[in-house]
Amino acid sequence: MKIFVYSYREFDEAEYFQKFSGEYGIELGITPDDPTLDNAHLAEGFEYVSIITTKIDEKLMERFYELGVKMISTRTIGYDHVDIAAARRLEIHVSNVSYSPECVADYTVMLMLMSIRRMKRIMQREEINDFSLPGLQGRELPNFTVGVLGTGRIGQAVIRDLSGFGCKIYAYDRYENDSVKRYARYTDLDTIYRECDLITLHMPLLEDNFHLIDGDAIERMKDGVVIVNTARGGLIDTKALINGIESGKISAAGLDVIEDEFGMYYNDRKSDVLKKRDLYILRGFPNVIVTPHMAFYTDQAVSDMVKNSLLSCVCHAEGKEDPWSVV
Repeated sequence: MKIFVYSYREFDEAEYFQKFSGEYGIELGITPDDPTLDNAHLAEGFEYVSIITTKIDEKLMERFYELGVKMISTRTIGYDHVDIAAARRLEIHVSNVSYSPECVADYTVMLMLMSIRRMKRIMQREEINDFSLPGLQGRELPNFTVGVLGTGRIGQAVIRDLSGFGCKIYAYDRYENDSVKRYARYTDLDTIYRECDLITLHMPLLEDNFHLIDGDAIERMKDGVVIVNTARGGLIDTKALINGIESGKISAAGLDVIEDEFGMYYNDRKSDVLKKRDLYILRGFPNVIVTPHMAFYTDQAVSDMVKNSLLSCVCHAEGKEDPWSVV
């Protein structure tokens, strides 16, 4: 079978694409470029396409359909960058991937600790030989009540890790998991907003949870709440977040994702003037850490993402059950 790969990264993905394409008997077409209307023709003759976190809107989906593409597999857990409605209408199959939850769980706990220990300001001062103490006193994680929004594989791993710190943990999810109940208590959003000192997000972005954390939600939270997001930027209303930080309602934030980040991350943009005013504002706060959607980025995760994207296409081609199928 043949799979065309967009956004092919030579420096980290190549060895895994070569390994697993050989193992599964796949002929690859590749380009380092993101998929666009201008380069969609590269996928002509390929029924299967692999992408990363790049926009596949209705027009691009229609173009792939015209070229005979039957399936698009995104090498990511989230798939909010793909127009699912257009895919359904055109009967193009869409799949995502799974990878080791430890990468994001580790990173989440790191952002929690860096946020509550004021690590951004500590590192900035150290670089200019300012070794003073005022303004750097931190807090200890065992004294926190933590709310975990979303208890899928990553949320479960975060809860397990937090249990080792001795935190009191609340969890929220539409679907409760028995393994979570060993460490955390399921409750509603109002209780989490009212009781938790730190809230961490681990949900996919869907229509019904867009801006789940908005101005009203922040108003209901504890004064001095810490917010960590390693899931999807659209879960938080950025303007409301900024207002909460400026008012002091939010004492710190650790953000690996932001709204409207498509086309920015994973590219060298240091000489560009970015039309991302909210990003500049967030990075300017001494109590906000912003990283470029890196929580997933480990050797194990990259291997899993490539392997499972290819395997998903193979399953579909062979008429087998595809555990990563979205549409």
